[in-house]
Amino acid sequence: MPMEATEATEATVRSIPAGAALRRNNVHVSGNPNGRPLVFAHGFGCSQEVWRHVTPYFADDYKIVVFDLVGAGASDLSAYDRGKYDSLHGYADDLLEIMDELDLHDAVYIGHSVSSMVGVLASNHRAERFGALVLVGPSARYTNAPGYVGGFTEDDIDAMLDTLDSNYLGWSAQMAPAMIGNPDRPELGEELTANFCSTDPSIARHFARVTFLSDNRRDLAAVTLPTLVLQCTDDVIAPLPVGEFVHRSIQGSEMVVLTSTGHCPNLADPAQLAREIRNYLA
Repeated sequence: MPMEATEATEATVRSIPAGAALRRNNVHVSGNPNGRPLVFAHGFGCSQEVWRHVTPYFADDYKIVVFDLVGAGASDLSAYDRGKYDSLHGYADDLLEIMDELDLHDAVYIGHSVSSMVGVLASNHRAERFGALVLVGPSARYTNAPGYVGGFTEDDIDAMLDTLDSNYLGWSAQMAPAMIGNPDRPELGEELTANFCSTDPSIARHFARVTFLSDNRRDLAAVTLPTLVLQCTDDVIAPLPVGEFVHRSIQGSEMVVLTSTGHCPNLADPAQLAREIRNYLA
């Protein structure tokens, strides 16, 4: 174990070339400059900070790349284009631009929640930059459909989006603890709530609609990369049948069910999450 998981990585962050995508997405590179690249992507309502307890486990051996989706964290908010980001393809294009500017090859993409499908779309478009995918709490479709369990009915999603539109801060305070799923650790829900509340509400509302109304089931069959699916127990956003569907749909993929509960193992149990990723890469 190279360093304690609770340590931040600011000291290891290096300067990187000031490419347009790197500035736009607030990209930071750290770890071993000669190591295999690990690209960490955060989920809805979060920023690259949610990986701060995970990345130290890889700092000695891997090159670590973290970034903010446009509209989140310290990204360039002026770059948010509702037309471009009206589907997950806009975020996938950004990811590929980041990888091009850093000239990454054989990269392991580690995507949490909706960013799992961002990685699927990007790697399907240009697999030559990627070596493997690690999908943490992925969902290809959040609403139920005939023969498919997504975890939400259409009425559930409509009601959630209506609440988000009318009272974003109230929705955040209610939704974040439910996503975390660790009621005995209220500080985790408070941290996620703070992340939600730091996001521009108009951008968050748009991104929520894009996320929860997306359907990427057909994209899974096109994945040719080695893929690890990591699924938590008691996940209200991506329940177990959702992870199993992703696993079945990606030929040759592996799936591990974590003992961690909730939707955010990068916050709730970073040690277990890092251990499973390292085991897979080994």
